[in-house]
Amino acid sequence: MAVSLFAHEVSDLCLGKPALRSLSFTATVGEALSALKKLGDSCISVWSCDHSKSSCIGDESCCRCVGKVCMVDVICFLCKEDNLSSPLTALQAPVSDLIPKDTTLVRHLEPNASLVEAIDLILEGAQNLVIPIQTKNSTRKKPLINNPLSDSTLHKNREYCWLTQEDIIRYLLNCIGLFCPTAINPINALKVIDFDDIPVVHYDDPASSALTLISNSLVHQTSVAIVDVEGKLIGEISPFTLNSCEETTAAAIATLSAGDLMAYIDGGGPPEDLVQLVKERLEERSYGAFVELMEEESTISSSSSFCSCSSDDEFGPVRSGKLGSYSARLVRRSEAIVCYPWSSMVAVMIQALAHRVSYVWVVEEDGTLSGIVTFAGMLKVFREHVKSMG
Repeated sequence: MAVSLFAHEVSDLCLGKPALRSLSFTATVGEALSALKKLGDSCISVWSCDHSKSSCIGDESCCRCVGKVCMVDVICFLCKEDNLSSPLTALQAPVSDLIPKDTTLVRHLEPNASLVEAIDLILEGAQNLVIPIQTKNSTRKKPLINNPLSDSTLHKNREYCWLTQEDIIRYLLNCIGLFCPTAINPINALKVIDFDDIPVVHYDDPASSALTLISNSLVHQTSVAIVDVEGKLIGEISPFTLNSCEETTAAAIATLSAGDLMAYIDGGGPPEDLVQLVKERLEERSYGAFVELMEEESTISSSSSFCSCSSDDEFGPVRSGKLGSYSARLVRRSEAIVCYPWSSMVAVMIQALAHRVSYVWVVEEDGTLSGIVTFAGMLKVFREHVKSMG
């Protein structure tokens, strides 16, 4: 039965998913930032299209999704030293600077492709699959040529949606009985725990030392663990939380410790004393231009509010209400989601899905961090289960 389930088409998982909002590959970082704020989406797909050439009519290769951008990408980009000293200049950089060079992270797949094809692409490194939405008519606005901020969802008269690891895991959970006894086995017995490649920093380390880890965790849909001197897990720096912050959070990463950064990005908005500390340290380092950006952003945030309705909500609920565009009600706090080596895989699946994350930290009884379990690792177990049956 599990074998037949894997033969299902990916279109079964795309029912009801909204069409992707898009940004042109020719856009700037500033235009990407404006689009994220205007549309309220957790991320925006980036497309390389040439709608002007008649030779491209019917040729899907002339219009491809080449990546996606989110607020975390902008924040990490602005953290670079040159960009901290001149943030307005940095915002004029091409949006391509935000997109990883690895072209396998985003892959196109036809709606009649099998579920096993989608899983195999993920196991090869794909983080998002772009699937055409099957519709009977196309009444939406046509794409505007050379308009980087076009709000059209059409590309070559087709609309597309994301298919994520979370979508597939949720789908498999609905049929979990087909994978027994594998699914009820403990994760240590299934060898699904990653003990080696754990993104981790210490509480008192500079948050800037975690910048590369934050960027990598965004790509791999995990997080950065924060531990104390005894190696006990006390929190995390999560892209899911950072994605609900303003671009000026880059200054906090550049100036605070990892522990203070947790408090800065936690739900409810940054404490005033930390905001003031960030500004003072920016001034000490001659980053006055970024202080001006922070003050300008604070003025805008205090006089306006906006609500997010993400096109896929991949990063969980995002900014809503005032409070400096943070929301204590919606933003997931910095407490890490944990399980134990003897937890069953199905229990870990449910735990991750309930918290809208694609990973769970593995700790020992005393709270010591020992590993991480990811959706990709779970999918590998399911894939091997099917192979063993057929």
